[in-house]
Amino acid sequence: MFRKYLVVLAMLILTAYAYAASGKNSIQIKGSDTMVNLGQAWAEKYMEKNSSDFVAVTGGGSGTGLSSLISGTCDIAMSSRNIKDKEISLAKGKGINPYEIKVALDGLAVVVNPKNPVSELTVDQLARIFTGKITDWKELGGEDLKIVILSREVNSGTHVYFKEHILRKGDANSKEEFAAGALLLSSSQAIADEVAGNPGAVGYYGMGYISNKQKPVMVAKDVKSEYIAPLIENVINGKYPISRPLFLYANGQPQGLVKKFVDFVLSKEGQEIVLATDFVPIK
Repeated sequence: MFRKYLVVLAMLILTAYAYAASGKNSIQIKGSDTMVNLGQAWAEKYMEKNSSDFVAVTGGGSGTGLSSLISGTCDIAMSSRNIKDKEISLAKGKGINPYEIKVALDGLAVVVNPKNPVSELTVDQLARIFTGKITDWKELGGEDLKIVILSREVNSGTHVYFKEHILRKGDANSKEEFAAGALLLSSSQAIADEVAGNPGAVGYYGMGYISNKQKPVMVAKDVKSEYIAPLIENVINGKYPISRPLFLYANGQPQGLVKKFVDFVLSKEGQEIVLATDFVPIK
């Protein structure tokens, strides 16, 4: 599997060099795994319309994308979180001026195995699950089965968002962390696959990864609030409690090919792709 990954990566690099050598304009986009399918859909349609341009899109997590922007190894970073102050300071120290562009909205789905009878959870229950304070599904009305916690890795913007908004409930002074036994997985797809095959598992990812192999739970802000499903309309109307903006970051205000691509992303056609990939358009 690792060898196959290296072969694919090498092909992507060689393709990018081939385009550069042929005189074609090219840009590199890296970052959020939540956004990688969206980014690839944008790139595919953009290149259909602009055959002289080449756009390469790879994932790795929001932190990876921002690090690449700061180091000058990509032109655009995809991020499912705001850039941090320390990242801005580091960037400016290297002569990079991160420029933020909000391009879509996303709802984070909390998912369990379809065999799990639990279908509704409050934000407080989610916090207690993912910090390890609730350890068995029977405590939530489910079967007598150990909870298997799945999370994205720490360089993921999705991981950061979930920790700050669910585990810490937006409290900047909170020190809550994921349970020590949580399994940190490298991608949203890895979480989806594990939940599909593990009756005790619970995880989270962007709504675009939901399939019939996982069951999204309905979430309420508290026990007195309505339980809301992770659906596009509920993100738009603000009812779903776990939603966030998605960003592109460039070095300074976009110019040249970067501006051309960003303009496409924000166009009617680009925002239709947002909707088609199960995210929420900002326009």
